[in-house]
Amino acid sequence: MKSIRELYKIGKGPSSSHTMGPERAARLFKKQYPSSHYKVILFGSLSLTGKGHLTDKIIEEVLKDVKVVFSSDFIDVHPNTLDFYAYDEANNQVGYMRVYSVGGGTIEIEGVPHEESEDVYPHQSFDEILTYCKQEKIRISEYVERFENTEIRSFLKGIWDAMNRSIDEGLSKSEVLPGTLKVQRKAKTLFDKVIKKEPSEIKENRLVSAYAFAVNEMNASGGTIVTAPTCGASGTMPAVLRYMQERHGFTDDKIIDALAVAGIIGNVIKHNASISGAEAGCQAEVGSACSMAAAAHAELFNLSLDQIEYAAEIALEHHLGLTCDPIGGYVQIPCIERNAVAALRAIDACGLAYFLSDSRKISFDLVVETMFETGKDMPANYRETSCGGLAKKYQIK
Repeated sequence: MKSIRELYKIGKGPSSSHTMGPERAARLFKKQYPSSHYKVILFGSLSLTGKGHLTDKIIEEVLKDVKVVFSSDFIDVHPNTLDFYAYDEANNQVGYMRVYSVGGGTIEIEGVPHEESEDVYPHQSFDEILTYCKQEKIRISEYVERFENTEIRSFLKGIWDAMNRSIDEGLSKSEVLPGTLKVQRKAKTLFDKVIKKEPSEIKENRLVSAYAFAVNEMNASGGTIVTAPTCGASGTMPAVLRYMQERHGFTDDKIIDALAVAGIIGNVIKHNASISGAEAGCQAEVGSACSMAAAAHAELFNLSLDQIEYAAEIALEHHLGLTCDPIGGYVQIPCIERNAVAALRAIDACGLAYFLSDSRKISFDLVVETMFETGKDMPANYRETSCGGLAKKYQIK
């Protein structure tokens, strides 16, 4: 498996596959063909949600003189496909490139051998990782340091700092989010309503939700966030970790351990299934984020390796079948609320794992495999196309 550095990326929202990937592709194409003007054709999911996901805007920002075309066709290789054309002053085509935005900001170019980075981890499944850690008598965070190198902790500290910045900035804003939905930001309102004398469970729900809303409202407005594992699912992990640190006083070093464990969970899902909503629905995005957050939460409280696995498994299992149906293509409804719900569910999943790990029947690897098959079986309308579900039923006024 690859380094968890490829999972946690700091960048601008609202979508790792619909903005970060196309931006990277556009910059690469412009460097290769510094031409007079360009045309870009968006296919499949990139086309159907392109306006709401700001795909056209990021391409225009990079290429300047460009015509962006929204095609209704789907390309079999990957639902996130875009074609680049370059023209000279006489309007002669001088360059072409087909790109697949495969999730998490990663792109692949048709006809060009994918230059994959070297594998960092020798194991391919969570069961293999678990067996190794038990044999070596180490925790998963130590496993990460053993195969990444000691600098990984500095990298994860930077990731944690960026997550906190996105929460703080999100909590400071109160304006309406961009787009035709006219969604009012709610993070600041949720946070400001916290009362010291409130029952702890109410306070927990409100604070965790406020932190998740803060990050995802930043994402929806094109602000800077951390993919965890994607832009659309970026609020779940920071919300859980921020709240737990404030409530229980965990050190940054302990948070880094939790981020390392969550990174392995996300890596296993990305390696063996998908973290792309266009490929497997929102179960691959928010479901994966919930699973990562549950495992991180379990690590904070020094739960056993089996309990960490069970927490991650519960969290992902109970997102199976979750569709990706953003209204109008905007990463706002139901995406923002969904991150808050997933953050609270991650906490609950860890609690269940603490009590019931000795009775579990389903392995984490099995639920990952099931999630991917479920996503493949989903009709395309329910995989980040805005053609089904809430996106179809709700009429934007």
